[in-house]
Amino acid sequence: MALIISAILFGIFVIDVGFGSLGGRAFLSDVQAMILLLASSIAFVTAILRREAEAKAKTATKTK
Repeated sequence: MALIISAILFGIFVIDVGFGSLGGRAFLSDVQAMILLLASSIAFVTAILRREAEAKAKTATKTK
């Protein structure tokens, strides 16, 4: 779930940057874009840490 949230937030960020670079007006301010990217990064790290914990739990149960 966190990985999906991260992908959606990052996708919004990429669309905003794309609009800004194509000469159009970006719909997010600099601060909003920074907060969006921060939220995307936090969601991504959360997803990775959860998957790592699941992998360690599976490895621990297999070695017993």
